[in-house]
Amino acid sequence: MTDRGLLDLIIARLPRLEPRERAVLCDALEDERDLARRSKSDVEALIGRRLAAPWDLDLVRLLAERDERDARARGISWVSYCGAGYPPLLRHVYDPPVVLFYRGSLPNAERPLVAIVGTRKPSPASAAQAFEIARGLARAGLSVVSGLALGIDAMAHRGCVEGGAQTFAVLGSGVDMVYPSSNRALARRALETGGALLSEYPPGTGARKRYFPARNRIISGLCRGTLVVEAPEKSGARITARLALEQNRDLWVASAGVADTSADSGLSGAFDRRGTARLAEEGAEVVYSANDILRSWNIAPGGLRQGAAPGAAPAGAGSDAVANATDAAGAAAAEASSLARSLGITL
Repeated sequence: MTDRGLLDLIIARLPRLEPRERAVLCDALEDERDLARRSKSDVEALIGRRLAAPWDLDLVRLLAERDERDARARGISWVSYCGAGYPPLLRHVYDPPVVLFYRGSLPNAERPLVAIVGTRKPSPASAAQAFEIARGLARAGLSVVSGLALGIDAMAHRGCVEGGAQTFAVLGSGVDMVYPSSNRALARRALETGGALLSEYPPGTGARKRYFPARNRIISGLCRGTLVVEAPEKSGARITARLALEQNRDLWVASAGVADTSADSGLSGAFDRRGTARLAEEGAEVVYSANDILRSWNIAPGGLRQGAAPGAAPAGAGSDAVANATDAAGAAAAEASSLARSLGITL
């Protein structure tokens, strides 16, 4: 509990408020007593509209007390929109979550984050590219944010972990209710390697369909840029792309996500890339590797870590360096393909 008491947890529990309205209340009120002194009409004046829901602060406070108690019992921390530890880029989006629950460590505010998102049913090439770009960014010292879903999300988290950086998963459920359950081991790995699970939903909240589009604004809002690897026209990844643009963040699409679909003719199933193709047509930059993102941010090949990025060949190494780099690229693709098979992606 902070010196604001349970104020922010209470605001998060007030019924039928938009995230932006909750943030307005968070800014306007000092502590629980300040809210208790306000009438429903006072709150309506602050947010600029009438409230249709019943006004029962005693009931809402009981819910906030339960959230605080459950979080403490389950090893879950939380940070308020008004708190010093709140992610700075997220604070500046139009509709920030007033409370962010998390397990693990919050991202370093001094380092930019990259969101990597895409379909749950990617082509093998897109799955491999998500893994390789995430690993390349991690080796340069950048962390990856995604949604812990099957397919592209999982490959991005795995690549970041393999590259030695923290990865951050934003959930459409409470952080103690990892969904899908098949990614629980991946969630544990993210925590073990210094990352975090984050959610605006209190402990014990199960996944619901309507929560996933809402969490996408947090994925993009945490990050300086978003990479959509492969996505259909109607998809959560397309929603995340739109939100990134609304938040004035960088947007890229992966080259595998705009590849000619005729190349998949020998593979079972269809891979829908219409969403990523449309993003490219609308002006999103196509990237082929992590280096393209690093260059766009003027980050040197050595990245944010001291010294050269792992695997970088010394200048003048000649044909041996080229051969070694080629072997490494092939090994990365093979590893990513193996991971794709483990996730149930048809090869």
